[in-house]
Amino acid sequence: MDIKKSHVVVLGAARSGLAVTKLLKEAGGSVFVSDIATEDKKKEAIEFLKGLGVPFEFGEHSEQIFKADFVVLSPGIPPSIEIVRKVKERKIPVFSELEVAFWFCRANIIAITGSNGKTTTTTLLGEMLKMQEPETIVAGNIGTPLSLFVGANSNQDWAVVEVSSFQLETIDRFHPKIAVLLNLSPNHLDWYSTFEEYITAKMRILNNLTKDDFIIYNHDDNILSHQISESPAQLLSFSLHDEQVEGYLKNDTLYLKNKTLISTRDIRIRGQHNYANALAAGLAAQITGVSSAQIAQVLSDFPGVVHRLEFVKTVAGVHFINDSKATTLESQAAALRSFEKKIILIAGGKDKGSDFSQIADLLVQKVRSAILIGQARQKIYNSWQNIIPLHMVETLQEAVSLALEIAVPGEYVVLSPACASFDMFNNYEERGNSFKKIIHELKNETY
Repeated sequence: MDIKKSHVVVLGAARSGLAVTKLLKEAGGSVFVSDIATEDKKKEAIEFLKGLGVPFEFGEHSEQIFKADFVVLSPGIPPSIEIVRKVKERKIPVFSELEVAFWFCRANIIAITGSNGKTTTTTLLGEMLKMQEPETIVAGNIGTPLSLFVGANSNQDWAVVEVSSFQLETIDRFHPKIAVLLNLSPNHLDWYSTFEEYITAKMRILNNLTKDDFIIYNHDDNILSHQISESPAQLLSFSLHDEQVEGYLKNDTLYLKNKTLISTRDIRIRGQHNYANALAAGLAAQITGVSSAQIAQVLSDFPGVVHRLEFVKTVAGVHFINDSKATTLESQAAALRSFEKKIILIAGGKDKGSDFSQIADLLVQKVRSAILIGQARQKIYNSWQNIIPLHMVETLQEAVSLALEIAVPGEYVVLSPACASFDMFNNYEERGNSFKKIIHELKNETY
């Protein structure tokens, strides 16, 4: 693609859209940005685009879009919406921000995907690679677009990139050196019509792999194991139950290639799901040349990621935990398994098509009472009403107040929504930060 001779339309003016706009503009492209949000909601984006000298429109998608040589789609915009469908009908190529950033990326890419654990594994692997190369890129769906790090002046050896099914839907030449596949479970069924359609989008990560590349995958996930079976890439797997793989858990110890890595007692992030994430990251790090000692050091130091089982504060003897990043039922289940005693759970938000009844047995074991918020609260209530005590409230502030009222000293109150945030917040970060702000404003704190 000759960018200097191309007229490009970027759909969406959030973080990724603005980052790829700047990248294309600096590469000599003619760029136009279109966003359905009104100008009063995009004041910072407008100032940014004016500074770049890039024309734009807000509040509509006009005919100007169809003048593009190709369209770049921000990851939050479904390819199924009418404007994208019309673009494709006119045979105008549509690419994701991830794809375009790849065109400019000089580093070898480690792409991490899966239904759960992506952000933790990406962050963890990034820390491991930084033991060898401090300038390692850590980007993607984790919150920082890859477009920010690539271009004429980038010279890193490795980029660790979290990739979502949304980003993968519109790739073309995107080609990671190492593809890490953590797990597959029903997710985003408010976006995809079937689980199979979601799987197809995820598996596009394998499209361009060759025999010189690597796939690291979860041996315990039968669907995933079947999906990667015909890839020409070199296969390495991890398991929490099978010792006949490259990375495994045995007697509370992690092993890589039959050599002791670290005891689970020495890992700061807790839970079976995090041991799987650690094995996946460790296998990828070994391929790049990071030593077992360095991998173990990172595992012993790594505190976890923000908004994922993040301790906030103890108030009147009650411990508050922010798990706003748990936007799926599986992420919520993993969080619940991390607690030895029953908790007070705050759940709900925008439904992603989940079957909330699936975790009935776990709720009985791990939850004393649940407080439900958001658009999905009635659906969750209907699924859980005969299982555990339930309360429904309107706001997160009310949920915290009620949780503090019914909790006893020594108990944990955990915000773990199992839902998206878009009914009440712009993203899970805003939801988590709002939760933390509410907690920090509470009185009678004890430490």
